[in-house]
Amino acid sequence: MSKKVQYELEYPVRCSPGILYEFLSTPAGLQEWFADKVDFRDNVFSFSWNGSAEEAEVLEQEEEEFIRLHWLHAPKDEFFEFRIRISDVTNQTILIIKDFAEKKEVADQSQLWDYQIKDLFHRIGN
Repeated sequence: MSKKVQYELEYPVRCSPGILYEFLSTPAGLQEWFADKVDFRDNVFSFSWNGSAEEAEVLEQEEEEFIRLHWLHAPKDEFFEFRIRISDVTNQTILIIKDFAEKKEVADQSQLWDYQIKDLFHRIGN
């Protein structure tokens, strides 16, 4: 298996950082757009989709700025992160996603994120 590469995606959002952070860092928020069912216990999120489940540990987070998670089945140096930034030029909220995928799968994984983020934007009225 080849080593995965980190990639980054950016999405402008018409939403306050506080509201966006709730959708990225709480079980109720994540269940709105990311997974069918989300639980949180002992610093670990449990995500369920169509009967299959995955767990991700919270590595780091800062209120209204970012949350970094690590899939428990993945290598230790891999993570996925939701980061919120405010553009210096436009003052617009920007969601930045960092994730890992095999080089040949980055385009497919990016499309999957695009689909998920479209659902998130629908939920927050963006």
